[in-house]
Amino acid sequence: MPSDAPAPGATLPSNVPFPLRDLLGFEVEKGHGIGVVRLVVRDRHLNPNGVVHGAVPYAMIDTAMGAATMSILGDDFLCATIEIHTRYFAACSAGELTATATIRKPGRRIVHLDAVVTDDQGNEIVAASGSFAVLPRPSNLPRPSNPAATGR
Repeated sequence: MPSDAPAPGATLPSNVPFPLRDLLGFEVEKGHGIGVVRLVVRDRHLNPNGVVHGAVPYAMIDTAMGAATMSILGDDFLCATIEIHTRYFAACSAGELTATATIRKPGRRIVHLDAVVTDDQGNEIVAASGSFAVLPRPSNLPRPSNPAATGR
């Protein structure tokens, strides 16, 4: 495991409002330049064919990339998705999924990332590349009081 991998306790606290996390039931972790999202597959994640709906790993990737990007930004900045290209390799219908995003090239205005979603056997389910904009934090938005609180 890389030394910059999320450390225990680097999770997004459950008291930080994040309705999508609550809806899908995932956990967010981040370390310097890396974001990880974990989800236990439930019936609510399945499409009518009985496999995980493609939007679920996409949301996990987007969140992991956002967490990775936020991990390198100061409190005066936010990030926003510009684009994400996804490649779906296999279906999944049970177990745990893990999305891991890493920064490929950080920039002052755009951060480029790669991500992969694996199942609990370590098989790649989805791979992605994306870019995020770095934006100044509007003055009306509160600054995080805890660095782990900015999962995205």
